Amino acid sequence: MGLLEKFFGSKVKYPPLPAGNDALVKLDEVKAPLEELAHKVSDHLEVVPAEHEAFVFLGKPPESFGIAWIHDGKVSSLKDMAKEHHLSAVQVGELIVQLGQAYQHASDSPRYSAEFGGKQMVVIPSKGLGQEVHQIMANTLH
Repeated sequence: MGLLEKFFGSKVKYPPLPAGNDALVKLDEVKAPLEELAHKVSDHLEVVPAEHEAFVFLGKPPESFGIAWIHDGKVSSLKDMAKEHHLSAVQVGELIVQLGQAYQHASDSPRYSAEFGGKQMVVIPSKGLGQEVHQIMANTLH
């Protein structure tokens, strides 16, 4: 994260996600729920495409953010996941810390812009970040 972005928010303009990019194929697989999320959320969105799923950081990661998990054709919010898996406030807090650290691990990954559901999003096509977030979620929710 650059100094200006740190002080003024993420108003940084990223190049468009190139056509034919593997991330675009993965995002196409979750397009309907991603567009649904885009319509519901007014926050800044950063999407991490992964195998048959996507993770969406909402807000201002890594400091102040939420997460949505798009899988099995649906969107699960952090609140939904906490309720469904009976996570305590401490466990949710630990999950957020781990996800923030994963986000920071990918700080040097290229970022692109793409529009879904009429909303501009940042796309982070980092295989490593996708795998790390998936592992964090799997370890916390199972």
